[in-house]
Amino acid sequence: MEKATFGAGCFWGVEAAFRKIKGVVSTSVGYMGGHFPNPSYLDVLSRITGHAEVVQVEYDPQYVSYDDLLEVFWNIHDPTTLNRQGPDRGEQYRSVIFCHNEAQEEAAKRSKAKLQLSGRFDKDIVTEIKRSSEYYLASQEHQQYFEKNGRH
Repeated sequence: MEKATFGAGCFWGVEAAFRKIKGVVSTSVGYMGGHFPNPSYLDVLSRITGHAEVVQVEYDPQYVSYDDLLEVFWNIHDPTTLNRQGPDRGEQYRSVIFCHNEAQEEAAKRSKAKLQLSGRFDKDIVTEIKRSSEYYLASQEHQQYFEKNGRH
């Protein structure tokens, strides 16, 4: 199994999208990329932590590739909006790919460059590509939120 970590706005919908992918073994939502240890949801929401809301995906590369996961990531949000997705605003909603190894980093950079050149967007893609850092699991009430609340 391998891990991938993506921030693409509110983590509830992002997690729901990745849970539908064949080869994704498990998902969880949490926070990464900030400077505040053990943040709570309210800490992150208050914009004092520097963390992004992220989904950590555990996947089987025999069934789904990292490139496939990147394709899902690009298709579920607008990577041209800085620190916001739809009505959600703030750095915690930024578009970011946290890479767990060099191969993921190279694949993410290639994928971003290809998408930028494709002409699909008329603005620059602002998605950050960074090395993964400490992952803080969000509280249980946020895990599989849409499934628990009747939204798929």
